[in-house]
Amino acid sequence: MATRSNSFLSDAERDAVIELRHAMHREPELSNAEWKTQERIGGILQRFGLNGAKVFHNTGLYVDIEGSASGPKRSIAVRGDIDALPIQEAREDLPYRSQVNGVMHACGHDVHASIALGTALAFHRMRDNFAGKVRVIFQPAEEAEPLGGRTVKDERLLDGFDGAVGFHVSPDIPAGMFDACEGSITKSADQFKLTITGKMAHGASPHNGVDAIAIAAAFVNEVQKVVSREMPVDDGAVVTIGTIHGGTATNIICPSVVMEGTIRTRSPERRELLSQRVREVAEGVAAMHRGHAECIIRTGEPPVVNDGEMVRRFRQVVHDTLGRDSFTAKRRAAGSDDFGFYAACVPSIYFWFGTRAAGNESLVHTPTFGASDDLLNPTAELTVRYVLELLNP
Repeated sequence: MATRSNSFLSDAERDAVIELRHAMHREPELSNAEWKTQERIGGILQRFGLNGAKVFHNTGLYVDIEGSASGPKRSIAVRGDIDALPIQEAREDLPYRSQVNGVMHACGHDVHASIALGTALAFHRMRDNFAGKVRVIFQPAEEAEPLGGRTVKDERLLDGFDGAVGFHVSPDIPAGMFDACEGSITKSADQFKLTITGKMAHGASPHNGVDAIAIAAAFVNEVQKVVSREMPVDDGAVVTIGTIHGGTATNIICPSVVMEGTIRTRSPERRELLSQRVREVAEGVAAMHRGHAECIIRTGEPPVVNDGEMVRRFRQVVHDTLGRDSFTAKRRAAGSDDFGFYAACVPSIYFWFGTRAAGNESLVHTPTFGASDDLLNPTAELTVRYVLELLNP
């Protein structure tokens, strides 16, 4: 099996990385339905003699590679997410474009999973050259509940591990560059469902009823003051009301309104307080207008918090491998990622790799998002080099 000079991946492994990327992109699968993807990844692992992969979260897969060299027995996990999005692809220029109507890899998970595959294959071939253990996790359901990252935490798949590594495409960063910041780099994402109950009456006699729409309108205004007047600016707190439903006729005082939304913050410390205040504002506004509010909050992913020492070592690897100009420390995301569950368990790093180039300027979660094949193997090799560093304290 030929290996290029100064390369951690053999030619066959590099081909397998691209093969998986194209196959996943042609046949994308939504969260919690990644059955073909799971089977495909397992088949490639077995083709290279990497057996013993285990199933988790129904459609997920993880595989352990045990090093046989002498030395400290450290354990590092690597995550590659595998699910796609309900978006119709609009990239006719791609020979491997999605063949599934209304579904595409618009967030780069086909790229992430392929990089994770290259990492697993390289460590399997090099197993006599390192001590410790590498667990590569092909994680389903990053985009939608029930989240695969929560299962990683709940099933204690990181117990005894010394660190976890995640990564993500970034069209905001030029292709070939990498970014990692210390601290919170994404936000938590909790969902709320608010049911406001009033009393029906004729529209000409509002005093005989309790107007749930008026209460809802007051809540929409008041809840934003929790963010603007109670949360530090650098928390990046956001409360979004995404849906609102209520009313049956133009001349009836509405007795019930249901609203749903999200609550986000970079602050693990104030996350619970933010949700508590949303609930208190809802209940207080409803009571003030003689109605009732029931607020149900579903806890989602925590913020991704990068470990300072892991970021420092990653920066050094990028500097040594690609040069100082290839690393930045600027990118913090407004969105969320269930890699936050990993970071809540063990010291972790989640780095961005740039994908912006001519023809690939579109942002993630858009019909025209794309990333060049040329980025996959270099990123996989950098990941292998970095994980080898982490295995050596």
